Amino acid sequence: QVQLVESGGGLVQAGGSLRLSCAASEGTGSKYVMGWFRQAPGKEREFVAAISWSGTTTYHADSVKGRFTISRGNAKNTVYLQMNSLKPEDTAVYYCAADPVPFRSGSYYSTDSYEYDYWGQGTQVTVSS
Repeated sequence: QVQLVESGGGLVQAGGSLRLSCAASEGTGSKYVMGWFRQAPGKEREFVAAISWSGTTTYHADSVKGRFTISRGNAKNTVYLQMNSLKPEDTAVYYCAADPVPFRSGSYYSTDSYEYDYWGQGTQVTVSS
């Protein structure tokens, strides 16, 4: 069982930056794709970014491409989401998720929330105009 804990959310003005962190529990020697998703009030959860278990491949949704960057920490059990040039439409609860992929290549990632077995509790990001 993997536990994920997000941190780093908050209130920021449009154009500002935030960095979200997600720490996975110990014992995650297995391979996991890590992803960030978000859900705004009244909207469905949407994919934001994903990173392969090796850290060599990343993918970002078109809505955040060029502004957000997903990365892994050196210990591989931490994942970050650097968010720059934030817009009011980025306001949402952001969730970290883990997809166990013991047999996948180091370049594999997924954008489908149904592929992810473990989820954090979410962290609120609010961007004021």
